[in-house]
Amino acid sequence: MNLKNKVAIVTGASKGIGLATVKILLENNVKVTGWSRSKTDISHPDFLNIQMDIRDIQSVEDAYKQAIAHFGKDIHILINNAGLGFTALFEELKVADWHQMFDTNVNGIFYATRLVLPQMKKIEEGHIINISSIAGNTGIETLSGYCATKFAVRGLSQALYKEVRNFGVKVTCIYPGSVQTNFFDKIDSITANENMMQPGDIASTILHCLTSSPNYHHVEIEVRPLQPKGKVKK
Repeated sequence: MNLKNKVAIVTGASKGIGLATVKILLENNVKVTGWSRSKTDISHPDFLNIQMDIRDIQSVEDAYKQAIAHFGKDIHILINNAGLGFTALFEELKVADWHQMFDTNVNGIFYATRLVLPQMKKIEEGHIINISSIAGNTGIETLSGYCATKFAVRGLSQALYKEVRNFGVKVTCIYPGSVQTNFFDKIDSITANENMMQPGDIASTILHCLTSSPNYHHVEIEVRPLQPKGKVKK
């Protein structure tokens, strides 16, 4: 896709992978609306920050209306990045935390994607990128609820790309390993550190996918830090 003057929605845009993605898209002449619960600290003529709640379907629909009112009806790119996780033994996981993970990590993707797809199919151009996790490929103890949501993102993505590929719309699912973000603030057993991947690394992968030729489709990409425990001491 030629990115100049294309319009993108990025969810979870105020920090981490979402913020890095907003920045790299703006650097590549994309018009970006960033959706987030907190304010995104970016000032740019081609950036529209919409504070909203991805878990609330009405909030998502209102944000979409604001986006197309500002940039026009054609949304070419959707980056479904918003997500969170809680750690607990299965029987100790709070029901509220279970619902919050599914509302954010899965329902939010459904709410946003269903709005942009009809127009993407009509113009026969679009790219939806869903940020899953390696927890969407393998179970991880004490992260059962989070794994369940990310496996759901995997299944959703695999089914959806087959639905829309003949309309010229791409769906890519990315499975990052550990990234140095505030995601780990809620994970007591892991502390974010410099040996993890950086948000900009994932943003660069997103850019690579978006700029591929029209008939070249990245369906799934798994990325991990090369040396998650640092260099081996000799």
